[in-house]
Amino acid sequence: MNIEIINRKLKLEISGFSGVAANKNYAGTAFALMDKMWPVIKLKGLKHKGLNIWVYEANEKVFAGVELEDPVTSDTGLEQKTVLLAKYAYYKHIGPYSRLKQKGDNMHNELRKMGLKPVLPYIEIYGHWTSDETKLETELIMAVD
Repeated sequence: MNIEIINRKLKLEISGFSGVAANKNYAGTAFALMDKMWPVIKLKGLKHKGLNIWVYEANEKVFAGVELEDPVTSDTGLEQKTVLLAKYAYYKHIGPYSRLKQKGDNMHNELRKMGLKPVLPYIEIYGHWTSDETKLETELIMAVD
């Protein structure tokens, strides 16, 4: 696993919705939040970068959103989230989404072996969709102390 440790600030400004993953069903919760978000984006005609971003936080909280091209100047009905990381681990997964949990677990374990302490938030940035699962790209970002 080729994990890159990055020591420069990362700032994400995300618009979307948050929720709590009942029974730790993170994927189901995030998908429901995305299904709630995309109609608002389309209805309001908001320009966006097109990449779904899921942010996992303490107490089973999940935020699912997207980066908008322009700053929000009116009430869109979307929640706004700013994620700031000073130091983080980065890994790009290429392949099926069904392997993401295992890749995240592997990343966590590798960081521990490197003497780093993974902390929340944990972020998944989904690349543009393709029907060929072997070409799906997802960026995994894990904050570290």
